[in-house]
Amino acid sequence: MAVIGKRNTLTVIRDSRPGLYLDGGEQGEILLPNRYVPRRIKIGGQIEVFVYRDSEDRLVATTENPRAMVGETATLKVIGVNRRVGVFLDWGLVKDLLLPFREQVGVVRLGQDVVVRIYVDEKTQRIVASMKPDRDTAVEPPDYRPAQAVEFLITEKTVLGYKALVEGKHSGLLYHDSLTVPIVIGKQLKGFVRALRPDGKIDLVLEQPGYRRVAPLALRIVHALRRNGGRLGVDDDSSPEAIRQAFGASKKAFKQALGALYKVRRIRFSRPGIELLDDTNWCPGASPRPASDSSQAKKSSPDFRDSARSTSNSRPSHHSRHGGGKDPAVAKSQTRNHPAHDQRR
Repeated sequence: MAVIGKRNTLTVIRDSRPGLYLDGGEQGEILLPNRYVPRRIKIGGQIEVFVYRDSEDRLVATTENPRAMVGETATLKVIGVNRRVGVFLDWGLVKDLLLPFREQVGVVRLGQDVVVRIYVDEKTQRIVASMKPDRDTAVEPPDYRPAQAVEFLITEKTVLGYKALVEGKHSGLLYHDSLTVPIVIGKQLKGFVRALRPDGKIDLVLEQPGYRRVAPLALRIVHALRRNGGRLGVDDDSSPEAIRQAFGASKKAFKQALGALYKVRRIRFSRPGIELLDDTNWCPGASPRPASDSSQAKKSSPDFRDSARSTSNSRPSHHSRHGGGKDPAVAKSQTRNHPAHDQRR
């Protein structure tokens, strides 16, 4: 049986003056107008079409692809207004898509881009749009884990942040305090799961949380240096906008990645900019070549990923908090053996 609002593979059952009629099963015969009929199709042959209702509510088929089908979410432009029923959206077909007043959120104007979910109205069996992102979204709990990479569509701005539709199924939220770049409603973004809430909604971030973001970013910096002759004009003093444009990362993550590379002697700071040190035998995860000094050659240098951990998690040691780095017990023993200590006794 043909499914309204979806692509179907249907069989040609007869020819007619307006076009070919296709077998829609329980939906009956469905017209494929002449403008969409391919040259070499014959009676009994099959063809893939999109099924919807025309302006007279008749089921028709088309070989064209709409920008979104039933059950999907898309950003569409308002191209017409009808004060009695709502506004019309351009979704790539001859017949425009209706966004009824009851399904609108806020004021909708001509020429505006709106994020809508497409569904079939149960009463009229017409395909319509809704600006309410939770319509027909999945009711089962989301099966994600923290730090998992996901794609999501920005649907609405709120006091807390931006609402998003995650993988076209679940509701998510991108908080204002986690943003380092402007967000545009209707844009498809890639990010990560920050946390799963008890209500089934998902907290999102644009960058991988914690150390996971440092190692891949450090590798991208090295690749960029190689492509640019071993030097880049950005460093830890560059503006957040310049860093975001160059590497798509926040300034905090960029500084952590530079710190990791600096500790394993992969880069040096030229002020402004950074330079790549000799890396003939270096690969991601490998320790750097030892220095030429024989005493230094015996010391192993840390992997840049380990350095990234120490960069973001470094704390003063117990000894450094007591006596400028000396063991308190050793300091006490040295004091007892000092000549001044003997004179006081």
